[in-house]
Amino acid sequence: MSDTPSTAGFLTQAQIDQFNRDGYIIADFGFSDADIEALKAALHPCYNPEHLKAPSFGARIQDAWKFIREAHTLATNANVLSALEQLYGRRPLPFQTLNFPVGTQQRTHSDTIHFNSQPSGFMAGVWVALEDIDDNNGPLAYYPGSHLLPEITMQDAGLEAGYQNYGSYEDFIAQHVKQSGIEPAYGLMPKGHALIWHANLLHGGSQQKDPRRTRHSQVTHYFFENCKYYTPMHSTPGKLAYRKPEWIKPGEWQPARQPDPDVVASMSPLARKIAALRRRLGF
Repeated sequence: MSDTPSTAGFLTQAQIDQFNRDGYIIADFGFSDADIEALKAALHPCYNPEHLKAPSFGARIQDAWKFIREAHTLATNANVLSALEQLYGRRPLPFQTLNFPVGTQQRTHSDTIHFNSQPSGFMAGVWVALEDIDDNNGPLAYYPGSHLLPEITMQDAGLEAGYQNYGSYEDFIAQHVKQSGIEPAYGLMPKGHALIWHANLLHGGSQQKDPRRTRHSQVTHYFFENCKYYTPMHSTPGKLAYRKPEWIKPGEWQPARQPDPDVVASMSPLARKIAALRRRLGF
């Protein structure tokens, strides 16, 4: 987060001040309703039918921007990029999208366990509501001001690096939240609004009280220019697990000729055929 954010851009000074204080802001960035509806329609056949029954953290599509134009459009929205540059003082670089049809009910965590940079802290997430979000369909839960707490690594939690210890990391964070006495807030917002959060903001998915409901959303993760990037979960103090992100470039979209194998593996046979057809037709 920049010590001298720019005031020339999409956000007001009051919004910048709120982000610095609370670690997040919610705003209307002017996403097209037509793009949102087209995105949901294109994604629907890609989800594994078994995962469409809430709650299910497994129901997600990673990097749909590679084969669905509207996912790319949301990730590279000019107003979002302007806001991020104001907040961080560097050009934002989108590198990953996640799409969800239902609430995740994901346990509390900080994105700094997944993504970090040198210099530290140049990472952010943007969560877009693809439908109205209320108390019953699993809104985001986050802890205002928690981004100002020290970053917690696997080593801080007394754990060896590696995803096999992620559950124990979540246990540590749950105890950390309890001891800190911080209280959650919830991302209740209308369709088309988005939440920008600081990488160190503690957050997760709240209970989906009505399992019949959907909670369509897109998350885009951003690094910032002139940094090195690494995965803290797989790092030790003496050996950082550097990563080379595939940037989501603004401008004309080009569908991937070869989809990510992990994405394909998560799809139903019908979804694979539809995705292949979309790539051939260029939409």
